[in-house]
Amino acid sequence: MAVRQSRARSGRRPAHAAAAAIAVAVFLAAVPGVAAGEPPAPGPGPSTGASTEAGTGAGAESTPAFGAYLDYGPRGVARMAALSHWLGGAELRVGHTYLPGDRWSNIEGAPGFLDVWADWRTRQADRMLVLNVPMMERNEEHLGDGEVRRLLRQGAAGRFDHHFRALAERLVALKVPDTVLVLGWEMNGTTYSHRCGPDPEAWKTYWNRIVTTMRAVPGQKFRFDFAPSRGRDAVPWTRCYPGDATVDIIGMDSYDQPRGMTFDEQVKEPYGLQAHVDFAKAHDKPISYPEWGLFRNGDNAAYMRGMLAWMDEHKPVYNTVTDYCPHGVWQCDDNPRSTAVYRSVLFGRTDESEPTAPKPEEPGTPTAPPVPPVPSTAPEPPADCSPLELGDWVEYWLGGKLCMRLDWYSRNE
Repeated sequence: MAVRQSRARSGRRPAHAAAAAIAVAVFLAAVPGVAAGEPPAPGPGPSTGASTEAGTGAGAESTPAFGAYLDYGPRGVARMAALSHWLGGAELRVGHTYLPGDRWSNIEGAPGFLDVWADWRTRQADRMLVLNVPMMERNEEHLGDGEVRRLLRQGAAGRFDHHFRALAERLVALKVPDTVLVLGWEMNGTTYSHRCGPDPEAWKTYWNRIVTTMRAVPGQKFRFDFAPSRGRDAVPWTRCYPGDATVDIIGMDSYDQPRGMTFDEQVKEPYGLQAHVDFAKAHDKPISYPEWGLFRNGDNAAYMRGMLAWMDEHKPVYNTVTDYCPHGVWQCDDNPRSTAVYRSVLFGRTDESEPTAPKPEEPGTPTAPPVPPVPSTAPEPPADCSPLELGDWVEYWLGGKLCMRLDWYSRNE
């Protein structure tokens, strides 16, 4: 899968800027209705499935666990409140972010990076923090197979253990010891340096060392999610499976690709959705979908309907849609028909909602439901308010533009 947006940072930010960013994010998260131009609320919609293992806190036994990847930093936390509002107050119990894979200091969880996520997680007992963890630095620099093989063997011999011990200690210190760790995701592909293909045996040994190292840290309650991409990709993902002792969840990243493949074909293909469910059942493990969304087939309402129904039937521990273009449904205006399906299914979801699978399409009907296009969810400035140009860096940490009231001069007259 292609690189997620906004996952890697460029340079370090000053401590005062980080503190300001967190303060702004907390403020934004507390204000519902950030999205502008919302369509009318849909009627009561069916539910996605809820796993009995969906969370670790009180009351987690019967509640659906879903969320969205909205941004890797403080803006991702702030946007969850707006997405929940757009979904009629539906509970987003899953927060999902990624550690940058550029250097080891970031894979350890650089000071300040995870604080805002930990704060969100600890505010409610039934929330879940999902953290993608690279197994290598320079993880997106397209290293050759020979270099990857050498690094995997070094990892298998214990050279990098101390980095993962540091990460575990940081998560425990932040009071999020029950974080779900998606370690070495999409290892069956070619995108990442932590890929399995150059040396599957070394990869499995390395995974086991990382898990053993992190589980040895006092106070930890981590769950480790083994999450390949759907299909065979560069190597069958079953060749990379490190064993039941070090895997708690068997996940799958499942985007609507390749071009022309129907959802039913995604279910039935070798190493596809059905093979994933069957493999997890054979190993007595729950499933998850850390990444899913639209991709090569455009605004595909049939895929959206099929994926939601699939998750309703098979009850993953959690799922998080990748919500930016071209994959998304809230932050992307390019997929109005799929957006309408997603919103109608999840609108108003609360702990008491009864799960009901979305109805499949009748043969011969168009893929898209007969709904009007969904207006943009991008924030708009209020009337009589002129946006200030503060530069990309400042606007990034503020989570958007500031504006000045045009009638300020008249208020004291």
